[in-house]
Amino acid sequence: MNGRTDQPLRLGVNIDHVATLRNARGGRDPDPARAAQLAQQAGADGITLHLREDRRHIVDADLSAVMAAVTLPINLEMAATAEMQAIAVKYRPHAVCLVPERREERTTEGGLEVAGDDNRLRDYIAPLRDAGARVSLFIAPDEAQVEAAARVGAQIVELHVGAYAEHCANGQSAECDAELRRLFSAAAFAHEIGLEVHAGHGLNFNNVGPIAAIPEVVELNIGHFLIGEAVFIGLDAAIREMRRQMILARM
Repeated sequence: MNGRTDQPLRLGVNIDHVATLRNARGGRDPDPARAAQLAQQAGADGITLHLREDRRHIVDADLSAVMAAVTLPINLEMAATAEMQAIAVKYRPHAVCLVPERREERTTEGGLEVAGDDNRLRDYIAPLRDAGARVSLFIAPDEAQVEAAARVGAQIVELHVGAYAEHCANGQSAECDAELRRLFSAAAFAHEIGLEVHAGHGLNFNNVGPIAAIPEVVELNIGHFLIGEAVFIGLDAAIREMRRQMILARM
């Protein structure tokens, strides 16, 4: 079917690592809510934050503060646990993205295993949708996982592009090309069966272009790189440059 290069490509800014900096010393600074406001002023289309079970960066108070500070849609990343479901139903963010989570990992290492967990996830997702959240599943670019996501009632899949970022870090290679083909194929299949397609994990100025050029992708969620780059050029400039790169790729 036809691609979607006529679709505007949205940028969701993940502010988790503003909280990481704050938590390194305790106290209130830097304030994730202020970062969300700056992201909104710089033209972000949404704010993403991951409330982990161990509260290693964003904490519950940050969620309510950010929701009060901006008018942008809030995308709450979380594990598929009873505790997180209750929090999402209470706060009613615009979107919920279910991700795999392990205490010992530094960051989310892979996609959610949806295939084979159909019954649990279907029951888990239903109350989230009833609360008004758009439900996304963070998955590997694999057609079996995409198909399972649709089966359990997700409206969106966010493709984990970490393998692409790793294999393409040093330029073109057979592994890099293979990962790009997987992403293009998974995105096309997801769109074909009626799912909205997002992508994220490990994107930066150098590698965002090919992902932004995938016709079916309508949103990128980027955090760690933007917060790191803000140390050197400021958050406003980092977000605006990422937007510029995305627009160039889309053209």
